[in-house]
Amino acid sequence: MRYAHHTGPRPAAPVLGALVPGALVLGALALALTAAPAAALAGPAPPPMRPALPDDKALPNGDASANGDASANGDASANGDASANGDASMSGDLTARGARVFHGRGFDTCEAPALPTMRDWLASPYRALGIYVGGKSRACAAQPHLTPDWVRDVSALGWRLLPIYAGSQSPCISPPGHSAATIGPEGPRAQGAAEAKDAVFSARALGLAPGSPIYLDIEDYDHHDPDCAADTLAFVQGFTRHLADEGWIAGYYSSATSGIAHLENARRAGAPDLPDALWYARWGAPPTLDAEPSLDPAAWQPHRRIHQYAGDVAETHGGRRLLIDRNLVHAPVAVLAGAPEGVPAPGIR
Repeated sequence: MRYAHHTGPRPAAPVLGALVPGALVLGALALALTAAPAAALAGPAPPPMRPALPDDKALPNGDASANGDASANGDASANGDASANGDASMSGDLTARGARVFHGRGFDTCEAPALPTMRDWLASPYRALGIYVGGKSRACAAQPHLTPDWVRDVSALGWRLLPIYAGSQSPCISPPGHSAATIGPEGPRAQGAAEAKDAVFSARALGLAPGSPIYLDIEDYDHHDPDCAADTLAFVQGFTRHLADEGWIAGYYSSATSGIAHLENARRAGAPDLPDALWYARWGAPPTLDAEPSLDPAAWQPHRRIHQYAGDVAETHGGRRLLIDRNLVHAPVAVLAGAPEGVPAPGIR
């Protein structure tokens, strides 16, 4: 998402998805075409089957109910009440739904860094890291370090993780043709629910648990195109509702001037099933969690915002150099399966 999400001019970027082996970082939140990480949770039972997506060949464990029945996609009231996504202003304490909240500096990068790098980067001002857990548009497909062991080890070092899912993109993505996987015009809400099911599968395979956020990465798009905007919103709503039904926190990453502005307009119009937390990219602006021009100051509060304020920045800490995006975070972070209850680390509540 490096090229699509900041405001102002951007360099030309290659097509995403199967046509690109590794490019386009969300700042460094990158997109990639991939299945869930090969490493699965250990145990005596056979590994679970990956859910089928609408354009996949049918898989043994992909049932139709996840893609479109009333229990998956829900009625209009499901995301407007306190039990799903808070009130109409998208407010309320997400910790009541099992969220764990981090407040501080974070970074994201295309490929999860090796454990020694994460250890050396404890010398940096950052303590949160965006990781790409899956999706059709994920750019860094290999992710050699992203395993359940890595998740446990970096968490033990004190890092907090921001899981990102780079799925199908808006049909009016900017620039046109920028993604090889786009939201279809038929059943976009069901498609969003199906990809949410895949996102949960991928997150569980890494050892994450309900109460964790999954931030849906939607690249810059023309939200002034009414048909495209309607399909994109329906996809996001289907994704959000399925996560809520499964006990996960729905997050959303996009450009402040496209996807974020679109969701704020939808909120004002009373649309249901909107994400719980927003991650907005506005580069070149002072980091702020309260003064984003595209958002009502009272909306998506408290601890529901991340500002990606700089991108494509090379930094070196502990002798290790990474290309990153910089973020100011006050939002939910990953919850590990089987993690004992106790006193949170500094910066966590």
